[in-house]
Amino acid sequence: MLMQSALLALGATAVAALQPLEVKNNDFINPKTGNRFQIVGMAYQPGGSAGYDPKKKRDPLSDPDVCMRDAALLQILGVNAIRVYNLNPDLNHDECVSIFNAAGMYMLLDVNSPMPGEALTSFEVYKSYYASYLNRTFAVVEAFKDYPNTLAFFSGNEVIDKEETTEFVPSYVRAVTRDLKNYIKKHVSRPIPVGYSAADVRDVLWDSFNYFTCSLQGDKDDMSMGDLFALNSYSWCGDSSFTKSSFDDLVEGFKNTPVPIFFSEFGCNTPSPRIFTEIGSIYGPDMYNVFAGGIVYEYTQEENNYGIVNMTEEGPATLMSDFYSLKEQYAKLDFGKLQSLKPKSGSAPKPVSCSPKLITVDGFQNNFTLPVLPPGAAEIIEKGVSPKPKGKLVEIKDWKVKFEVKNADGTVIKDLAVKPLADDEVNAPGSNTANLSAGSGSNGSGSNGSGSQGSTNGGGNENGAAGRGVGAAMALVMGVVAMVAAF
Repeated sequence: MLMQSALLALGATAVAALQPLEVKNNDFINPKTGNRFQIVGMAYQPGGSAGYDPKKKRDPLSDPDVCMRDAALLQILGVNAIRVYNLNPDLNHDECVSIFNAAGMYMLLDVNSPMPGEALTSFEVYKSYYASYLNRTFAVVEAFKDYPNTLAFFSGNEVIDKEETTEFVPSYVRAVTRDLKNYIKKHVSRPIPVGYSAADVRDVLWDSFNYFTCSLQGDKDDMSMGDLFALNSYSWCGDSSFTKSSFDDLVEGFKNTPVPIFFSEFGCNTPSPRIFTEIGSIYGPDMYNVFAGGIVYEYTQEENNYGIVNMTEEGPATLMSDFYSLKEQYAKLDFGKLQSLKPKSGSAPKPVSCSPKLITVDGFQNNFTLPVLPPGAAEIIEKGVSPKPKGKLVEIKDWKVKFEVKNADGTVIKDLAVKPLADDEVNAPGSNTANLSAGSGSNGSGSNGSGSQGSTNGGGNENGAAGRGVGAAMALVMGVVAMVAAF
């Protein structure tokens, strides 16, 4: 058994893996280093809602060639996490997830989709809460639970977006959070946090936060309490400021939260092109002691004009000016300092006990009695979904991008590829030093400068990562040999 365990350990390290993160009080924590983790994320849904098509057996993480292209570009940008909205648990995601894992990126995953029967509805919500719906959400958990870079699941996204949706929806969203957490507790080998992604509609934001993060009977282990709270915020537009954007109000309102807070979407697109000046505040002293970073909306250009990359269904892609602007802003950050922040000193605020007094808006649900499980759901939670999707990291042999990718000025990016990082290495600017030529206009010239700087600073990183990876592998091999000899 000793030899078998050692050989299994050797096989497990053949594919480098990110360290699974944990929630500790109101921070995401790397348990290996003890450092806080700041999300530098990107909303990733190529093709928009049409990118999820069960009939064509397609979702954003089902085509490894597409994932390789996008992981390479996001790696150059400096992203360390992606948010994926619509996923088919019946598809195999091993190659795509392994690519993003090797590129140093975590995943925040929505369990719902826009298809009928695959999400709670804002209107007559009670009609959308039934066993087959829950079975699908649990199947998403099953499909992604074994990947080490799965960071969190969202139980809902903007289901509450105006006062008219606040009378009954909150208790059902909280019930789904409860059901997901109970399923994870019974069927997943590690705790994966579950929370809600809220619209930053200030009329209902604070009541939403209080409803989803309070604790029933003051029980800190209340399974219906969210493990995190995120918001989709677009109040910082153009060359705004911490105060003009009202981000200061968000920091003040969330400063005593018992759970991690972050932007699940940000990036106002008026005026356009975007300049992303909010990056300095989100990842600086203005906010990093309260917020755990955020996720830029969004990667691919769709009709809503929020994209940073324009692409065709056939595979070729062109960077947009927003890509260079965002890259330039990330290059100004001290990522080493940012990702080595220690947990906040002192004890974290305890969850507030749920009470009607927490609710301030007339008509917002102030009853915390949650819906009971629908018929058949308890058995699914007890026995697990069937058949169970199964995911695992796999070896990727070719890291080159197969599709042509152009800069905004029309020049083709040469030798584009993902750079696989060492075990536990999280992506940051400079990890992938592929040379981008100047983009269009002033954004392009700025991009060229930051790209050169990344190449200079990234050389030492690259050699260090390679050395650590080889050294770790050799040490493990020698350990296995010694154990086998002893056996």
